[in-house]
This record gives sequence, structure tokens and C-alpha cells, in this order.
Amino acid sequence: MKRMRFLVSVFLVLMCSLIVAVAKSKEEKQAEARKKADQTLARLYKAKPSAQAAIKKSAGYAVFNSAGVKILVAGGGKGNGIAVENGTQKVTYMKMREVQAGLGMGAKKFSTIFVFETKAALDKFINSGWEFGGQTTAAAKTGDGGGSLEGAVSVSEGVWMYQLTDKGLALELTGKGTKYFKDDDLNK
Repeated sequence: MKRMRFLVSVFLVLMCSLIVAVAKSKEEKQAEARKKADQTLARLYKAKPSAQAAIKKSAGYAVFNSAGVKILVAGGGKGNGIAVENGTQKVTYMKMREVQAGLGMGAKKFSTIFVFETKAALDKFINSGWEFGGQTTAAAKTGDGGGSLEGAVSVSEGVWMYQLTDKGLALELTGKGTKYFKDDDLNK
């Protein structure tokens, strides 16, 4: 009987914790997204100091923190982030979803930082959403403009991407479909 009461108590505590975690206000979710983005940028600047100047002189940037799982031939991931227009410092809250097909196994957390050379590229990313498929669109390039984008990958004209892995190990041969879009709940 004591064990049953204990299990019921644990269950109730877990449910209350879940409800509290889900019940974050819009402002709390926005603050959390900005804090995660700042932490991710600090990690990027430590790993690639030249990225700070590249982001500062760009039209804008976007930072996403994501997690993904791959089991045998299928996988997926999701994340959240922000896009910032440097001229006005306007923040747009966004989401990311990803599906994968191909051989592999693993789980990983990762951060993606996009740098937009033009306001048009940034606006297109924010307002139209964006989809791309992994290896087919990325062409590695070691630098641009004296190495200011060293370590970034060109993903389309005027758009560069850095990716940081937080934790985990993944071995994969994959075709990915990734979509970025506005978070309607946080932008109202």
C-alpha cells in the first residue's frame, strides 16, 4: 500500500511539473528563445571568432537550437529559434522541422546559425519560410571577403550557415528535408 501511494505521489508530481513546464507564458518563451540564441552565438564566436564580424556586418541572422533522432532508415528533428534584422534589431520567432531518409543511427542536439548578406534574403527566409534538402544544396567554401565567413557553408545566394553540435553521436548517410517557418504563437 505504501508503494502504491508513493507511485501515485511521484506520478502527480511529474504531471504537475509537466503542466508548469507547458504553461510558460508567451513572454517567457520569447525570453528563453533569445537567451538560447545569445548562448549559441557566444559558442560560435568562441569556436570561430571571425563569425562575430561577419554577423555584425550582415543584413541579419537566424539562430536555431534543434534536436534530432535517426533510427535505421528514418528520422526527424525539430527546433526553435529567432531571426534578427540587424538594422532594426527586430526579432522574429521561428520553428524548424526536419525529416530524414537514409541509413543511420543516433541522436544529436545541434545549433544552426544563418547569416544573410542582404535584407531581401533575410525577408524571404522570414516571410516565405524556407525548405532545403541536405547535401544537394550545400557547397562548402572556406571563406569570403578575407575569411570573414571562414567555416561557414553557402546554402544559397547570399546565405551562409554555421552548424554546431551540442551533444551526441550520429553516423548517417542521409537525404534531409528541412523547413523553417514563423512561430505564429510567439509573433502575435
